[in-house]
Amino acid sequence: MLKLGRYQLASLLDCTFALDGGAMFGIVPKPLWEKKIPADARNRIRLAARCLLAVDEGSRRRIVVDDGMGERWDAKRVEIYGIERVQGGLLADLRRHGVEPEEVTDVVLTHLHFDHAGGTAVGPAGAAHLAFPNATWHLQRRNWQWAHAPSEKDGGSFREEDFALLAHSGRLHLVEGDAELFPDVELIVSEGHTVGQQLPRFHGDGTHLTFCGDVIPTHAHLRTSWVMGYDLYPLTTIEEKKMILAEALEEDGILFFEHDPAYAACRLAEEKGEPAFREPVAM
Repeated sequence: MLKLGRYQLASLLDCTFALDGGAMFGIVPKPLWEKKIPADARNRIRLAARCLLAVDEGSRRRIVVDDGMGERWDAKRVEIYGIERVQGGLLADLRRHGVEPEEVTDVVLTHLHFDHAGGTAVGPAGAAHLAFPNATWHLQRRNWQWAHAPSEKDGGSFREEDFALLAHSGRLHLVEGDAELFPDVELIVSEGHTVGQQLPRFHGDGTHLTFCGDVIPTHAHLRTSWVMGYDLYPLTTIEEKKMILAEALEEDGILFFEHDPAYAACRLAEEKGEPAFREPVAM
């Protein structure tokens, strides 16, 4: 685990999966992006559904950021998305860090796309329950509303069965904009990828760690112009990336990559006036 101020931080791997490389890199030509992450015969690239555990022993908080793809996928979609549970899934990885699902006090969902909130509910249809039954679930109100009436462009990224249990659970906390959620944890609202995505940033020891969500999903997306075809507002994503990267350079901050298959996190260097990958951060 990584010690940062009051928090112990650890990467949790729910699964790996595959998406079309062209969709992940938008207008970037394939000969460029495949040098970073190679594609298979179906033009899919291997990605991680990576979550974050933050433990504050002083307040006894156990925070999980995003909950991955989940397990409620039929065989057809497992094959389409190439889902592989290489470490047993999110709950198994959580237990390896000494935390039981019932001990999780808070879940911060960046947004409700199926690869970020697919593990909210566990169990068979009709008998599903919240994966973390004693937690408060934190989400931007605007993303909650958008997920229930998405656009034609991103409607396929939401599965209402993933988050339906939250509606009447009494455990859903809808946040309005940028906020300090806990001591030394701020939420940064992003609008480029989807409406009302929130990026948790953990502060401590004169630096910070930003959970980059789908603004910078992998280290290959550090270039400001390399944004996903999935983004609703790609020019907004570019401006948001510039700010996150500049702040990371200023404070020698850590960037946490939710979808990078090789690196959980990194620090940056400046090369030819541009932010660039400097070194991985073990978590």
